[in-house]
Amino acid sequence: MTRKGASRSVDSAFAHGRLENARAYLAAAADLLELTDPGSNTNPILSHVVTAAIGYADALTAKYGGSINQKDHAGIVRLLRDALGNRLPLKQARRLEAILGIKDEVQYGVRSGRHSEATRLVSELKEFAAWAEDEFGRV
Repeated sequence: MTRKGASRSVDSAFAHGRLENARAYLAAAADLLELTDPGSNTNPILSHVVTAAIGYADALTAKYGGSINQKDHAGIVRLLRDALGNRLPLKQARRLEAILGIKDEVQYGVRSGRHSEATRLVSELKEFAAWAEDEFGRV
């Protein structure tokens, strides 16, 4: 078993609530991207991307592992692997890691997000979300 880091137990209702929130953040990121000019600072969009990705991962770890990650967002991939085992494709784990890798920079840093970066990461999030939705729907 891999080290999970800080986590807490949750019930199945939590999994459904996190999934709904993840969907809302994905929609908000996509909507903002459409409304944003190419020269604009896209950190608000990127922040929604990060929050949505965390929400999708939390929904899966809650449903299949009965817990969610707390405080250490880098630990969410390990917790997801514990919850899903080999059902977590390496491509999706890497996609999630890449999205989480921008969290501190876009939410607490000072550099401006680029439109091209936001476009790419919204697309990556949509791929991760499609996989997570499919995985969440498993019996």
